Amino acid sequence: MALVPTDMSNGFADLPLRPELLDAIAGLGYEQPTPIQREAIPHLVEGSDLLGQAATGTGKTAAFALPVLQRLRADRDRSVPVALILVPTRELAVQVSEAVDSYGRSLGARVLPVYGGTPIGRQLRSLERGVDVVVATPGRALDHLRRGTLPLDALEMVILDEADEMLDMGFAEDIEAILEETPPNCQTVLFSATMPARIDAMARRHLSDPVRIQIAREEQAPGEQPRVRQAAYVVPRGYRSAAMGRLLDAERPAAAIVFCRTREEVDQLTSAMNERGHRAEALHGGMSQEQRDRVMGRLRAGSANLLVATDVAARGLDIDQLTHVINYSVPSAPESYVHRVGRVGRAGREGVAVTLMEPREHRALKNIRRTTGYTIPVEDVPTVADMRARRLELTRTTLLENLSEDGGLEEFRAMLESLGDEYDAEAVALAAMKLAHEALHPTSDERDIPAVSLKPDPDKRGRRGTDRQAADRRGGARGERRPRGGSAGVTRLFVGAGRSAKVRPQDLVGAIAGEAGLSGRDIGAIEIADRFSLVEVPAADADRVIAAMKGTTIKGRKTVIRRDARRPGSAGERVGR
Repeated sequence: MALVPTDMSNGFADLPLRPELLDAIAGLGYEQPTPIQREAIPHLVEGSDLLGQAATGTGKTAAFALPVLQRLRADRDRSVPVALILVPTRELAVQVSEAVDSYGRSLGARVLPVYGGTPIGRQLRSLERGVDVVVATPGRALDHLRRGTLPLDALEMVILDEADEMLDMGFAEDIEAILEETPPNCQTVLFSATMPARIDAMARRHLSDPVRIQIAREEQAPGEQPRVRQAAYVVPRGYRSAAMGRLLDAERPAAAIVFCRTREEVDQLTSAMNERGHRAEALHGGMSQEQRDRVMGRLRAGSANLLVATDVAARGLDIDQLTHVINYSVPSAPESYVHRVGRVGRAGREGVAVTLMEPREHRALKNIRRTTGYTIPVEDVPTVADMRARRLELTRTTLLENLSEDGGLEEFRAMLESLGDEYDAEAVALAAMKLAHEALHPTSDERDIPAVSLKPDPDKRGRRGTDRQAADRRGGARGERRPRGGSAGVTRLFVGAGRSAKVRPQDLVGAIAGEAGLSGRDIGAIEIADRFSLVEVPAADADRVIAAMKGTTIKGRKTVIRRDARRPGSAGERVGR
């Protein structure tokens, strides 16, 4: 969570921060606050509620972390937290905790990340000893509240970071329940990269006369290249993986995230990119926290340069060396696109955002352009001839670098002279270049990707309308999603809470998504009876979901969860998700 230097004249010393914090910031090498820091910190130190909108990567963490630490008085009650920071993912909980700890070390600040997927015992012991700042995912924070292990009586400040992401992940009810437990005079702060209507509605319910701050998207000067270069490539169905490999070969990213829709897509693409010679790692909800940590460790250490991930699994990731974000298909919502693009171009660095799309996705891209105001030109995927020329140019550059270096070539002189007895120097040089070129570029992609048009095919559109009408007549109207009971790859789980406990589908989805790391889209049909519920999850995730949910609460009650042995039937309210 970097503090990003800017060219503004007034630095951190002009902000109402205690000397210890100014020294900590200076020790980290930063002199100038970002716009969101400069605008928000004075209001937060003053005690005002605040609703702030700024893009990902603009320094929001320091904007709320420094005012939190400003509140840590020497005579405070060290047995209870002063501030609670809610974040959407466990990765972001760790990153925010590390940032708060680095800023507040000289103050003796005790910061605790609290999230699901890890043993709760360690968190319980730390809370019992006393902490100053808790950084938590909503599901685990609510679990501690209901256990009575997270006291909020003396809470002075609650912050919702990436609020739009938390609502997208189904945490709305958890957040509402947590905010209801905070003291009436608690300062409430909400930060979000986007500001949909439901965020504004939450702010009206829980913020008191808030200061509203909106940091406009950075504008470049006329003729100046944007800091994040964005482009979309039209790819015919069936050629997406080939186009992906070709663009990676052309772009040569130092580190990139590729966003996929499903875990199956993640696994297939990771395998395909590794076969092309890329160092790719997969990240999705089917992995344990230990596996996720190992993957992120390899990416940050540079032993992997390509992270292929589902949207939910990659939320909250902050990777300093990231240069490229790639959408394997057009995101379903403009807000998702904004968050993804915000992963690059941080701290004043340049970045690249690439989107692959089929012609039928062009309308979704137009919607993103219209909503965000981004310029996203549609470009052609490099041809085989383009790639050959590109690889030859890279080989030439490598040879020039070696020719310009001192030493290292002399040991090959005897070989050159020996070959010169049989061949002329030009033939020897050409053969050496060929060997160097093949060693540098072992992948040879000779399959051309067909060109496609964005213009709609009237006949195809007419057939699609006819097919849809026929489907409607058969009872398959648009918008209806049939339950997947009995389908391959799905396991039904028994949850020992139902209508009598006022359990609703969103309670089950939020609990499973928060504790087991699944996306709401991964969860299938839900049936709710009076005393129990049945939930479909991917078969590969069933054991992990059961383990993650063990000991957690739904609607304030500890709940049994296990595989269901019943035959599919009408247990009660059936909800096709």
